[in-house]
Amino acid sequence: MSAAAPLRFFLGAFGQPGHAFPMLALGAELAARGHEVTFETWSRWRDDVEAHGMRFVAAPEYPVFPTQERPLQPYEAVVRAVAETRPAVAAAQPDVVVHDILTLAPALSAELESVPAATLIPHVYPVGERGLPPYAFGARRPRTALGATLWRAFDRPVRAGLERGRSELNDARRQVGLGPVSRLHGGLSEELCLVATLPQLEYARRWPAHVHVVGPLMWEPPFRRVEPPAGEEPLVLVAPSTAQDPSHRLLRAALAGLEGEPVRVLATWNRRALPGPARVPANVRLVEWLAYSQTMPSCELVVCHAGHGTLVRALASGCRVLAVPHIGDMAENAARLDWSGAGVRLPWALLSPRTLRLAVRRALGDDALGARAAQLGAWAAAHPGASRAADLVADLAGRRPRGHGH
Repeated sequence: MSAAAPLRFFLGAFGQPGHAFPMLALGAELAARGHEVTFETWSRWRDDVEAHGMRFVAAPEYPVFPTQERPLQPYEAVVRAVAETRPAVAAAQPDVVVHDILTLAPALSAELESVPAATLIPHVYPVGERGLPPYAFGARRPRTALGATLWRAFDRPVRAGLERGRSELNDARRQVGLGPVSRLHGGLSEELCLVATLPQLEYARRWPAHVHVVGPLMWEPPFRRVEPPAGEEPLVLVAPSTAQDPSHRLLRAALAGLEGEPVRVLATWNRRALPGPARVPANVRLVEWLAYSQTMPSCELVVCHAGHGTLVRALASGCRVLAVPHIGDMAENAARLDWSGAGVRLPWALLSPRTLRLAVRRALGDDALGARAAQLGAWAAAHPGASRAADLVADLAGRRPRGHGH
């Protein structure tokens, strides 16, 4: 699309970093191409949105999960959010709306305003296929036909859960004035889905024509360079989740387990206070925050919870990974890492200073892991995800007659 004819995009993303940052990467790319971009997200990201030349719209910040004090169910929050998001979409007059997989208000608002919508999936593709383990189980692809047959036993209960989700979605759609959908995964666009992961983490499957694995969409807040401990030993980065593990069990296990090992350790608590004083060994530097983009290219190994953003940033930097999955989709990400041959996983239940030390030795001692991680890093360097995603949403906009809504 010519820079002389800029397009209009409305982006919407739930405000946690794992969802806001990939959308920020896409928005920054679109704005750099001269398009008009409006981004609805939490207020904490306003300065970053505006720094990239986008127009900021404050997203409704309802709780994601109900509490006793605020017993709002997820789809109730969607219905409320549509009342605020739809006027913003109408005012922006976008050619395309792009919404995060967890952020349905922009998608429903787009449908109400007759605007094409695309879904950004900031992790591996969650739609199941016969013979594969259910998404988020944390099990690897079966190696045999028998294994695939055994996994098919889960098809019925998984479908029952998806049907309940469809019923709840259709109730929300009814409340905002839309008709029901018959398909499962009804919150995903039928026009364009952008899967922002490495294709090497995706199992072979039958891909719908509108679903594209574009590569990671990576963005992070700017930050000064943090120097690692001095020396020539391999550098290990300990990068805990910014949202999980409040007691810092992983970080504390790494500090104790890697003391005296022939490695240099750079660790961060990611601005989430430690529950008490921490002993910092001589080969460790512990910091409040750091920029992964500046640090990971110098690392031999990244130790993390296997949040998708941290995992693919490490792999895109050519680093092997030790994944210690804690909750949510982390187990799935760790399984894909293990299957890809670029890292190892340590189950959360087995985490201790000793098991972490042994897992680090295994990861650093396996040359095949290093070679595979380097291959993934080379692929990521040659296939920038934000560029591919921007091409695809511009193509979607190009299918709409120019002048519509302008």
